[in-house]
Amino acid sequence: MNRATAKRLIERYFQQLTQGCGNSNCTNEFCASCSACQPLGNNAAAAKALELFKVNAKLCDYYPSVESRSDENSRLGREMSTEEFSDVHYLTEHTVCRILSVCEEEGNYSALVRVIGRIFSNADALMKSFRKEEPSAAVKTLNSLKSKDEEKRSDQSSENNLSSSASSPDETPNGIPNSFEPSVDIDAVRRVYDKLLSVDQVESALVNALIYLTPNVELDLEYLDVYEANPDYLNIFIIVMENRNLHSPEYLEVALPLFCKAMSKLPLMALARLSKLWSTFGLPHVRRMMETFQQLITFTVVSNEYGAENLINDDETVVAATKCLRVVFYASILGGEVDGEHNEEEDDEDAESDELTLHELLGEDRLYKKGPRVDPLEKELSVRPVDSVKPLIPFEDFVNESVNEVIEMDKDFTFFKVNAETKFSFQTCPFILSVITKSQGLYYDNRIRMYSERRLTALYSMVQGQQPNPYLKLKVRRDHIIDDALVRLEMISMENPSDLKKQLYVEFEGEQGVDEGGVSKEFFQLVLEEIFNLDIGMFTYDNDTKLFWFNSSSLENEAQYTLIGIVLGLAIYNNCILDVHFPMVVYRKLMGKKGTYLDLSDSHPVLYQSLKEVLEYSGSLEEDMMLTFQISHTDLFGNPVLYDLKEKGDQIPVTKENRQEFVHLYADYILNKSVESQFKAFKKGFLMVTNESPLKYLFRPEEVELLICGSRKLDFEALEKTTEYDGGYTKDSQIIKDFWETIHSFGEEQKRLFLQFTTGTDRAPVGGLGKLKMIIAKNGSDSDRLPTSHTCFNALLLPEYSSKDKLKERLLKAITYAKGFGML
Repeated sequence: MNRATAKRLIERYFQQLTQGCGNSNCTNEFCASCSACQPLGNNAAAAKALELFKVNAKLCDYYPSVESRSDENSRLGREMSTEEFSDVHYLTEHTVCRILSVCEEEGNYSALVRVIGRIFSNADALMKSFRKEEPSAAVKTLNSLKSKDEEKRSDQSSENNLSSSASSPDETPNGIPNSFEPSVDIDAVRRVYDKLLSVDQVESALVNALIYLTPNVELDLEYLDVYEANPDYLNIFIIVMENRNLHSPEYLEVALPLFCKAMSKLPLMALARLSKLWSTFGLPHVRRMMETFQQLITFTVVSNEYGAENLINDDETVVAATKCLRVVFYASILGGEVDGEHNEEEDDEDAESDELTLHELLGEDRLYKKGPRVDPLEKELSVRPVDSVKPLIPFEDFVNESVNEVIEMDKDFTFFKVNAETKFSFQTCPFILSVITKSQGLYYDNRIRMYSERRLTALYSMVQGQQPNPYLKLKVRRDHIIDDALVRLEMISMENPSDLKKQLYVEFEGEQGVDEGGVSKEFFQLVLEEIFNLDIGMFTYDNDTKLFWFNSSSLENEAQYTLIGIVLGLAIYNNCILDVHFPMVVYRKLMGKKGTYLDLSDSHPVLYQSLKEVLEYSGSLEEDMMLTFQISHTDLFGNPVLYDLKEKGDQIPVTKENRQEFVHLYADYILNKSVESQFKAFKKGFLMVTNESPLKYLFRPEEVELLICGSRKLDFEALEKTTEYDGGYTKDSQIIKDFWETIHSFGEEQKRLFLQFTTGTDRAPVGGLGKLKMIIAKNGSDSDRLPTSHTCFNALLLPEYSSKDKLKERLLKAITYAKGFGML
């Protein structure tokens, strides 16, 4: 416990001993409001407060008198109202309506303000408010569970989603049984807020009450385990979050930050229940909560200045609000369409070993933990972002641009990998980060792993007296690039797979290019051109979608598919963009999901449309379509191949009753079973490089595609703005002006050729062409020489041609015919 927290607790004990809690019926002998309490002087009370703090004694809830900020119209009327409602120790909808009625008659809302201030500033009173009139048996049972062990056992039996008043108490919209139904009447709370927020004076009372309530709630949660003793403590957060004005300026500066800090102290079990409950509320309510936390984060970020000495990671308000936003993030997933099934079986090849690794011997075990990280809330809820078919709120809406602009990713990465217990890392809440920001974190992880492998190689070579080999070296011939790469990578993967995590260094036999990134780019491009050649038959190609799919009848061995997987992994690991065209289901399968009927829409659109017609057909399927559970497809040579989806499938007709099963089995065969061996080998190669990377934790399937393939949108205006000049050129040089006019006049294909010539790939990196940082350098005066490039530096060497026409002619010739790394 830090010094400030201890001081606040001791002050609460001192205030309780000297002033009391304000409850005339208090039974706490260490409270001045209790008749059995002995009066103490200040010195004695201070000593007693310290003693009570040491033994973690009971603290009373405080019943303050919250003064109204409205004018005092009638002292007599106010006193009468105060007397009349002084016995109200918790609220119901009926009580609020009664007080409102009296206040409206008198034209004075002082009594309402007092009651609201007293109840909403008191944890015990607020927890007991707005209860359902007849709690269900499940709630009674849950409230009777006192021991922590019993509570945990109860939770283990519960699956996804809680129930709100709008849903069945027995199951959630996703059909998952409930084990927790809140005792709060949600609809009543919403009606009460509608009434209260129409009274101007009440807003300030709610703000003041929340400011007083939340620090005490935070201390209770952190040090007194109040939730474990009474799960109804969650009612406080349920009630407060129904206030639709929480995002307004009155709350943003003090009240909401304090509330977020208190909510972030809830135990994991409580956060999971809150997320399940909110998931049943529907889009408008979940979006309002998301916008409330996002507004607080943005308001806080723009109100402060961050830098190396003042990291955003140390801002308690931003951190707490981000943790609260995570609860809404999972509520959005649970409330949408979720596919909790169709998970690929994970290979357990890397079983735990009792032997110490070299990383552990060197004290680097925390930095190089095996296996992917798992979000504790994700584990508690048994749902992952990759399970989401369609969330309530699009994933992009959870990204906060203000945070992404000020975050120091090198520091955040350190917290993520090493100091996770003591420092908050935004990579533990990756939903708030953009793909660009997360790719920076992945880049740091990859580079540090490369340097580590280099150190280990040096250590091995010293011990064994061998020549150190700090790189993953591939020497290949252009004419035999697949054979050379396959043999070399296969040997490495069998003998020393950790070498795949070294920095890639490619050398083309007979060429003089030094690989500082550009040679590797061309190597990847040539390998892909060869392997995706339809004559080889490893993949099929759809002319309509322009996408490749695994050929189930391929004659190639699994090693070829493993090579492709390794190439994709190496591309991510070495920060290269590849020109691959896979449907999204490939990336979903790489992240652990099986292909389903919905995935056919982009991978096999014609088949998807046919199966959709089967599902929607209103006539007689047996008579009109005459389908059975036996299907046919063509092999590599165009011959028909029959396959039974079920045993004796040719004898089972497809009917309205079993058509759902037919579609499911058909999609499962096409996307999973028919290509099982090919995809398993492909995934194995991919995981050889990425198995210890945070890739799976940080990125969703569509983001992995962006990492591998880059963006298909080419914004050359953005590229022009970020391009730098060298050798005597400036942005105002005439040839530079002519150059950009020429580039902007090119067609799409010519622009891609130029990008390929200059950078080694025709795709934009993550974040767009503005992130490319291209350099145009002067390469002599006017001559007939062609422009040249250093793809590893994204540098274009441009002679100062005498005319715009000559510039265009020379440039077109260079980008159309140039290939290789020979010296001219």
